Amino acid sequence: MRAARSRGLRGSNLEELINITNREYLEDGLAVIQKVPTPITPVEIDNSRGVITLAYFDDKSTVDYIGNVQGIPVCFDAKETKGKSLPIANLHEHQIRFMEEYVSQEGVAFILVNFSDADEYYAMEIQKLKPLYEASLKGGRKSIPKSVFEGCIRIERAGKYLIHYLPAIKEILEK
Repeated sequence: MRAARSRGLRGSNLEELINITNREYLEDGLAVIQKVPTPITPVEIDNSRGVITLAYFDDKSTVDYIGNVQGIPVCFDAKETKGKSLPIANLHEHQIRFMEEYVSQEGVAFILVNFSDADEYYAMEIQKLKPLYEASLKGGRKSIPKSVFEGCIRIERAGKYLIHYLPAIKEILEK
């Protein structure tokens, strides 16, 4: 188990933008997508304030977001990197497996990646992600360069939708 303190708020800015977008999608009747809570095991609780002061992340969760877009089951994981590549260590075998199983049940699964220094967002479907992940396990490249994501689906802001990923889902479905 990993201590919650060491992880900090990694990726919280990206997730907040996605959460705002998801609220807008819900209000507009376009989608119902929710953040999947990260399972934790509390260790220390400050009863006077009613807060957990120390916790451990449970080893396995699924993906960050799950829901339905006009009858289509959707799941995705949000990843953020400051560099020019996404470290494959940020991806986990159980997440890859979950996304594959999700697709086998007629769902859409992808990772949504923010290259924060460039303020660019991309969606990469599991079918494209899995071979890169598997190659890394066999001694291949340990990160996915931004240039690979540039060949994927670019996600833009559109009006009130801060990270308008619904067109990416449509593009995945058309493939």
